[in-house]
Amino acid sequence: MNLKILLPSEVLLQKEVGKIVAEAENGSFCLLPHHVDFTASLVPSLFTFTAEDGQEEILAMDRGVLVKKWIDVLVSTRSAVRGLDLGSLKEMVEQTFQALDEREKVARTAAAKLEADIVRRFMELRDRG
Repeated sequence: MNLKILLPSEVLLQKEVGKIVAEAENGSFCLLPHHVDFTASLVPSLFTFTAEDGQEEILAMDRGVLVKKWIDVLVSTRSAVRGLDLGSLKEMVEQTFQALDEREKVARTAAAKLEADIVRRFMELRDRG
């Protein structure tokens, strides 16, 4: 199967695989090469796949959508992190989500400042009229 994992800004992975294990809203599932065409809404979880050479790889993945059509499997997700083993993956996930939390805090602060400025300007307009 041709696995392609898409993030909003890049193609994270494009690889020939023999097996995929993922988790959807109704539980985990396994895809093999001759599986019927399939779609699933993925939940934040571990996503594993076995390459053609038999090596298993693990990703920590956010919510996403998986579509299998014939031999192509396309996964679109907001964020995913690759790791060699569960220990290194845990560290990478913690670092990635700490960085995301910081960016979200900055964005929320900026949005709150904009909102307060808009309210202040409306109050000034009301006082003039």
